[in-house]
Amino acid sequence: MEAVNQKNKEILVGSHVRYSGTGSAGEVLSVRSDEDGVWAKMDTTELWYNSRYLELLNEEEYNRFKRRESRRNATKSSDETDDKEVTKKKLESIKKNLEDIDMSNELCDGGG
Repeated sequence: MEAVNQKNKEILVGSHVRYSGTGSAGEVLSVRSDEDGVWAKMDTTELWYNSRYLELLNEEEYNRFKRRESRRNATKSSDETDDKEVTKKKLESIKKNLEDIDMSNELCDGGG
């Protein structure tokens, strides 16, 4: 079984590729074929891609992609930390407001 892209370039396990549909890039972990075509599994997404839609990347292009992903993940991590802090402050505020509620038996009667 031979996995090739649109330009008939061979895709091997360990090749660096980019999926043209979404721009996802990574290293090929495995190759398989079925009645629908030849597929390559990418390490970064753990998904199978039809080899016809994969572009081979040279080492420089792949490293550039990895640096960009690292920066994006660092920003995302920072945003998630900020979101957690905002949520924590909201919960503390709600808790404080609940402590001030008078729960004596004179508030409401169940009726009946």
